[in-house]
Parts: sequence; C-alpha cells; structure tokens
Amino acid sequence: NMDVWRPCDTTESAVAWAAAIERTGGPTSLAFSRQNLPFQPRTAAQTAAIRRGGYVLAEAGTASQPLAPQAVIIATGSEVALAMAARQQLADDGIAVRVVSMPSTNVFDRQDADYRAAVLPKGLPRVAVEAGVTDGWRKYVGLEGEVIGVDRFGESAPAGELFKLFGITAEAVAAAVRKV
Repeated sequence: NMDVWRPCDTTESAVAWAAAIERTGGPTSLAFSRQNLPFQPRTAAQTAAIRRGGYVLAEAGTASQPLAPQAVIIATGSEVALAMAARQQLADDGIAVRVVSMPSTNVFDRQDADYRAAVLPKGLPRVAVEAGVTDGWRKYVGLEGEVIGVDRFGESAPAGELFKLFGITAEAVAAAVRKV
C-alpha cells in the first residue's frame, strides 16, 4: 500500500513531497538520485499532471510544429534526462517520439483508463528505461516493447560508469526505439 515516487528534477520532487504529506491512505517513499539532475522545462498543465504519477513531458515534434508520435519512451528519475537526449537523437533522424515521465507507477495505475490511454496510446511502440529491475515496466511496454534496466546486483562505481556498463545510455534508448 506504499506509493513510491522517483522524481526526475526539483519540480517533480516538490510535487512528490506535497503528495506524500497530503496522503492519508498509506505510506509514501521518495527515492532520490545521488546525481545532480537537469531541470526539465514544462508547462503549468504538465506540472499539474505530475500528481497523476505519469504524464507527457515532451510531445513528438515541437510546440510550433507538433508531430504524431511514432513511439513512446517512458522514463523515471535520473533516466528522464536520457530519454530526452534519445528523443533529440531520434528527432535528428526524423523519428518523432513522445517522452512520458512516470515518477510514480503506483499513482499512475490508479488513474482512470482514459487518462492512462491518453498518456500511453495503444498501438505505439514503447520503450521504458530505469536504472533498476525491468520486470515492473513490462506492463507498460507489452510483449513487443523494450525495457532498458538492470536485472542484476553487485556493481559499484560512479553512476556514469555504471550506466555505460549496463547500457543505460541515450544511444541505447534510441537504438531500442529504432528496434521496436
């Protein structure tokens, strides 16, 4: 009955903290990265949507030239920055990708079906990325999707070195999108 939040920046951290303080139906855990994480720009509507556990952080294309997404990258915590970098790499190659930040799967799963479908439309290939166990992300990407993560334990080094060792890079995310 615990809500787990893994914010990607200070804005998501503030929203997660407020949600934890206000929650009366069970405990909440806030999982923060040890690394400094870049701020992700967002609109007021996107900031409000953080409370829903998952939301569209970056749509395919640009605000002035929106494109229909060809795939969705779902990320959480420190991996949101990797998803955004992969989105840019793919855009440079003409592949339009939506990025969904999902700081709390528990909260997202409690949203109504219409909201969940609006964030993660059916029929679009999906790739999830988290520097953690991959199993929990399969319900979002399906059998045809890809999950980039770590399914073993015991390595210790600076985060950048471990991410390269485990293939948790923007290049790996972009390659997974191309594959699906």
